[in-house]
Amino acid sequence: MPLSEAMPGSTIVLHFSLSLTDGTQAFDTGDEPLRCTLGDGTLLPGLELALYGLRADEEQTLTLTPEQAWGERQQELVKEMPRGDFPADAELEAGQILAFSLPDGEETMGSLLAVDDDRVLVDFNHPLSGQAVVFRAKMLEVDNSAIPVDA
Repeated sequence: MPLSEAMPGSTIVLHFSLSLTDGTQAFDTGDEPLRCTLGDGTLLPGLELALYGLRADEEQTLTLTPEQAWGERQQELVKEMPRGDFPADAELEAGQILAFSLPDGEETMGSLLAVDDDRVLVDFNHPLSGQAVVFRAKMLEVDNSAIPVDA
């Protein structure tokens, strides 16, 4: 494979967007392209696979299944929490997305599904889980200078 093509370890610069199959836009890099190294965990493996082999100025559009993107929704990630676990003065309502601290000190996001006086139903699934997504990418740069070349 010529070194001008994106491969594991390539440093790339690209514009990309994600949308649902009905056309609803989920993410777009906008004016600021993304710079990352393929394999560093910035992009999901399914998104990276769609970029392998692309050269600067090439474009790719693929529809990824839920398994290739954020996975299927997991019902066990929908949790009922006591309202008392939230600040008394917090104005909570369905549809809000909040940050939650995990026992290991990391943070995760949760979407509030329902709120009443006693309980809050929180969905910790990624918002795009269970969804097929359309991935559109335009490669701007591919730098393979840091990849060792076998002699």
